[in-house]
Amino acid sequence: MSQLPPVLTIDGPSGAGKGTVSRIVAQRLGWHYLDSGALYRAVGVAASWADIDTSDASALVRCTFDTRIRFVEQGESLRVLVNGSDATDELRLETTGALASAIAAIPEVRAALKERQRAFRVAPGLVADGRDMGTVIFPDAPFKVFLTASAEERATRRHKQLKEKGVSVNFDDLLREIMARDARDAQRAVAPLRPAEDAVPIDTSGMGIDQVVATVLGLLPSQEA
Repeated sequence: MSQLPPVLTIDGPSGAGKGTVSRIVAQRLGWHYLDSGALYRAVGVAASWADIDTSDASALVRCTFDTRIRFVEQGESLRVLVNGSDATDELRLETTGALASAIAAIPEVRAALKERQRAFRVAPGLVADGRDMGTVIFPDAPFKVFLTASAEERATRRHKQLKEKGVSVNFDDLLREIMARDARDAQRAVAPLRPAEDAVPIDTSGMGIDQVVATVLGLLPSQEA
């Protein structure tokens, strides 16, 4: 049996920096990149556009199968097309994140997206960013990292990002949302947020992106990095 392409999983809570770190690491390695959270957000956006009640699990599962999601590299940015429309900006809204978290707690939705995520595993390799990449989607991945940071630090980062985009948001509200999402993700019955037993934990509090990227790349064999 041919050997599967290598996978580096980078899991962690919202705001730990895994998205930015994962994209840079993938670029440095020349590997493909999977933003698994964007898939859930895309389903959430599609459900919102279709006015689907998030308590209607069967409708959400149908929506998951029906939603066309495409990632398009555009210069330094990654655009996400949902059913042919550019939904990148809407995907990054806090309300979309909360919706995605609620949808991700539905076992049937997670099952529907499992094979779609695994299909990203192609040569020469894949950097997969999410919450259950190392525990559920790619449990056999040879390289696993779990990024974390305090809720306060993550709220500060997100607050700064939103301010730079001209979005007005209350820091205390943002902190409460992040803590609520952490609890929801950690307590869900299916694929709860937790590090894989063989994942290397990295606390990014007080670390710059370049430092985190260097730390992650340093975990890989020299021929990979």
